[in-house]
Amino acid sequence: MLLVRVTGKVEVPELIPPMLAAGGPVPAGASWAYEFKYDGVRAISYVDGAGLRVLSRNNNTVTGTYPELAELGALLGDRSAVLDGEIVALEPGDRPSFARLQQRMHVALPSPALLATVPVVYYVFDVLHLDGSPVRESPWSVRRSVLEELGLRGTAVRTSHLLGGDNVLEVAALAGMEGVVAKRRDAPYRPGKRSADWTKTPLIRTQEVLVVGWKAGAGRRAGTLGSLLLGVFDDSDRLSFAGHVGTGFTDAGLRALSRRLEPLARTTPPLPDVPREHARHAHWVEPVLIGEVAFRTWTPEGRLRHPVWRGLRTDRPARPVIPPPSQGTIEGALQTPDGRWRVEAVRRGRDRFYRLIHGDNTIDGLVIATVERLLHQAGIDMADLIEPSAVTPPEPYAPSA
Repeated sequence: MLLVRVTGKVEVPELIPPMLAAGGPVPAGASWAYEFKYDGVRAISYVDGAGLRVLSRNNNTVTGTYPELAELGALLGDRSAVLDGEIVALEPGDRPSFARLQQRMHVALPSPALLATVPVVYYVFDVLHLDGSPVRESPWSVRRSVLEELGLRGTAVRTSHLLGGDNVLEVAALAGMEGVVAKRRDAPYRPGKRSADWTKTPLIRTQEVLVVGWKAGAGRRAGTLGSLLLGVFDDSDRLSFAGHVGTGFTDAGLRALSRRLEPLARTTPPLPDVPREHARHAHWVEPVLIGEVAFRTWTPEGRLRHPVWRGLRTDRPARPVIPPPSQGTIEGALQTPDGRWRVEAVRRGRDRFYRLIHGDNTIDGLVIATVERLLHQAGIDMADLIEPSAVTPPEPYAPSA
């Protein structure tokens, strides 16, 4: 049930939890509309005669953190509204930069200097309530028309872009965006629900993680953090080890992380089965800080391959970290004699498919004809593949006498 605050003759909902997008490939067809996936933080804004409130995705008040959004009052005039959108910090060329936004996310009352050097823009992509009337049950196409009629075109407030054509991912890549969100034109807004009516397709793979420990740095990082140890929740809702990350940090970010981690220290690891090489010399912490990494792929052991730290996500609650997709059960495998190319037959639930692995690159969900075609393009005959156990391991290095 939605709580309602009465301001004069206008009723404004006290809280509307944001609708969440489900991950997946870009759906096609006339029943879908496409928008950029902005690399920022989600924000629901409430504008009425009492002023402005801005709430984060986990319903924390961030009005003072982003005073630029006060422009909404001037753009809306005497109208009241509840709007959904994304707050971003832009680089030259209007490319969102999450790294730049990190400088603003943790500052409750930014200084004039910080506001000048790292301004933010609020891209509004939905309207949920207008002039005392709820519109979230209306189809997306109707809500979008209502939003465009509001004319939200200011310095710090803009209406999100719509994309057309069949090459939306390529357009998003050229624009420097994080990906694409497809929205079903006839779908209502579903508060607090994750729905495939909104399907997000990122251009880079990202993963929410919990910080479970850290290791001291060496060299230029001596005296501070060298790497973070990470965990995610598996399919059985258990916290499991996901590897470590040691790149993507700024000096200021390392100092801030050190301050946040110090009071969270504990003597034992908060999760089981941490490999010995990672557990050695580790400093463990309570798993309450949520962060985000970009990464190449998942290893068969469920570890992040080549992760890069993107920052803490204070706009996320710690518990519902999205688990990585199940790697499935490997029912068989073949590979080239040198071990550089590997084909796996995989079962994941009711699905059976093939996985092609070359170095750090992994492609899932293939049929055998596609595997053969990709191998042929690389100059490899499927008939030349052998079972992994038949591969002769390289001889150990022996120094010459």
